[in-house]
Formats: sequence, structure tokens, C-alpha cells
Amino acid sequence: MRVFVAGGSGAIGRALVPRLVAAGHEVAATTRSASKVPLLESLGATAVILDALDGPAVRTAVKAFRPDAVMNQLTSLPQRYNPRRLGPWYDATSRLRVDGTRILMRAAAEAGSKRFVYQSIAFMYVLAGPPVVDEKAPLALDAPEPFGGAAAATLEGERLTTSANGIVGVVLRYGQLYGPGTYFARDGDFARQARNRMLPIVGGGGGVFSFLHVDDAATSAIAALQRGSGVYNIADDEPAPAREWIPAFCAELGAPKPWGVPAWLIRIAAGDFAAQLLTEGRGASNAKAKRELSWVPSRPTWRAGFLVP
Repeated sequence: MRVFVAGGSGAIGRALVPRLVAAGHEVAATTRSASKVPLLESLGATAVILDALDGPAVRTAVKAFRPDAVMNQLTSLPQRYNPRRLGPWYDATSRLRVDGTRILMRAAAEAGSKRFVYQSIAFMYVLAGPPVVDEKAPLALDAPEPFGGAAAATLEGERLTTSANGIVGVVLRYGQLYGPGTYFARDGDFARQARNRMLPIVGGGGGVFSFLHVDDAATSAIAALQRGSGVYNIADDEPAPAREWIPAFCAELGAPKPWGVPAWLIRIAAGDFAAQLLTEGRGASNAKAKRELSWVPSRPTWRAGFLVP
């Protein structure tokens, strides 16, 4: 199969491209930076330097490659994660998820592609109901900004993916990513925060998180080339409250034990949404992905180690 990967040099792309090649697929992978062309070529892809929001250029590149499937793995995220300064980054990622998806979908249709895979997120569910929810749970579209707007844009990208005539759309709602190139890597920003005791247990630490290694994000995307349609949570088997995973992450790093702080303090320091996620967040069930995509995470639990390559 010929596969066009938009966002091939990102954390997921770097795990995805070599696995696609190893599975026998021909791969074109995009990057905005000429400096990343050698990386993509070393992974076995045809590198394409491309602005994902340049409609004519995207259509030309996709039509020239004639892919059987197109993947949108595009994001624009900061190296340092500061909830108070995420607005511009969320806006940029929202454009990639809406305008970028619209452009890629049009290009895919013109090139005769049959499948489209879209990167979404599994941590935008309403903070209500059971601690672990499935894909039918309502989304937090009225969450405090900038997350509410980001959730709405992400949902619009999902709608574009699953509503095209003649193309099977698969939406992958990824859990919190860990592994190389992520915030949870040894050199990632959450590790920096943990070492500086800036990753506290907020309130009772009851917010539930679902995690996913980048390798398993990649294998789910490969599974979606052959099976499934619609929306899938892609996460490991063990959603966990913050009061469990934060101390474990700190201990694995050799960082100091995390502080316990009241929720009102985090609302002041990091905003309402950060406090809500750490105290009331919902995990995501992967049962549908296992059933319909025949996908199983190679790392079924984050307890095996956040820092495992």
C-alpha cells in the first residue's frame, strides 16, 4: 500500500514511518523543515518538504504520490508545557486539525485514496459519569479556554474525516503519549517539571489518565489501514488516577516526591482546566479498538515504565 503521512517527523511519525516501511508499505512523509529530510529518508520514506496549510502544494504532493491512504499526524506543540501559555499552540494545532484535514481530504479524494487516518485525542471527554468512558461519551466542548476551542476543532476534524464520500475515515483518539520525543521522555518537559517539584498531586489526585506509548500509537495507525471505520480510543489497558501515576513517574526519574497541593492553588497558577483534569479527568476505554481494529498495545500498562524506549 502507498501511504502519505502528513507529520512524518513528529514523535508519532518517527515511530510510525519505519514500521510502515517494515510492513511493506511505500511511504511519503512530510516535514516543514529541510533539516529533517535526512531523518525521514533514513527511516525509509520519501521525504516531502511541505506547509500543510498550503492547499495547492499539498494537493500537488499527494496527487504526485498517488497514495492508497493518507494520514494526518500533524500537531504544533511547545517544548515547554505551560497551561497558561498554550493558547497560540492550541490555535496552531486546531488549524492543522481542521484546515489541514480539509486540505488533505480534498487531496486524497483527487488522488483516488481509499482510506484516511486522523490523529485525535482521548482526553477531551466531559468530566462526568464513570471514571473510564468509551467513544460515545460526550466531549468537553464547553471546557475553559483554550481547551474548549481545541476540543471543538478536534471534533470538527473528526467530522471531516468520517463524512467524506468514497473514503473510509478512521479517527484515532490517542491517550497521553509517552516514549521518545514526548513530554514524558527523560528529556521531556514533564520530566523537568517533576525534577523541580512542579508536577504536584492536586487535591485528592482523582483525575484519571489514559496513557499510550508512541510505538503503540504507530501500530494502531497501521491497523487502521486495513480495518475499522469511525472513532476509536487508543490507549493502554490501565487508566490511572493522578495520585498513582505522578509518584511513580517521579520515582522512575529519581525526582523528589511530588507535593500535595489544593485545587484552588492550581486554578490560580495553571488555570481551571489543568486543575479539573488532575482532579476529575476521565480515562478512555480501548475495548472498541481491540475488538474492531484487532489492535493490542505492546505496552499494556504505563507501570512497565514511562522511560522505557
